[in-house]
Amino acid sequence: MMKTKRNAPISTEDILHKLCNSVTGVLTEATHHEINYSPMVQRIGKTCLRPDIGCFVLFDGAFSGLVVINFTAAAALEVYQNYLMNMGIPREELATVHTSDEVGNVMGELMNQIVGDFTGKVSQELHSSINQSQPKMLTLNKQVRISVDTNLDRPQARRVSFYTEKNNIFYMELAMDKTEFIQLHDFERNEEMDTDRLIDNIDNGIAIGNKGTASSNGDTKSNNDAQDDLLASLGL
Repeated sequence: MMKTKRNAPISTEDILHKLCNSVTGVLTEATHHEINYSPMVQRIGKTCLRPDIGCFVLFDGAFSGLVVINFTAAAALEVYQNYLMNMGIPREELATVHTSDEVGNVMGELMNQIVGDFTGKVSQELHSSINQSQPKMLTLNKQVRISVDTNLDRPQARRVSFYTEKNNIFYMELAMDKTEFIQLHDFERNEEMDTDRLIDNIDNGIAIGNKGTASSNGDTKSNNDAQDDLLASLGL
């Protein structure tokens, strides 16, 4: 557990920063290629779905808002192809046009992971809870822009530019209620769960159990009990 001391109030820009880190963190991990974002943020009047692929997610709870990510065709294809090749799928089996249903499905899946990571950060760091809707994705031509309105009392909208490893650009837009989080007292913050380490622990437990089976029945029972305890502690 980490002790958190009183800090300055957390504003819209601080929440936006957490969201930007979720975008870069999830996409970099998923593709194994670096994703970066501009140090400058734009204040905008409203959020829009723009060509070539627009994804959006609504969220509510401690605060309400909307996240939009607009990909150019080149950026969408680069992220999509790197993601699936990182999963072991050969390049020749991948779609080559951004209008493919498979590209849209993958971008929607990644959008869901991004917002899921963001809601986890909000829960962990702000001790607040927000819920997300199912991501929606649209393929748009150059003449179409769709304004996405939200029922917010005092809306604030921001846009941030992101860059892929090949310098293809995509944009994230955030609209949310004007809000501040003010810490009243120190509190213990839960350490972030390392899922890779947990999976390795499970795999190691299974490997030890299999080895025990080959050596003796008594060792097998002991190792299986250890595996059950590990899985039970993880809620599995």
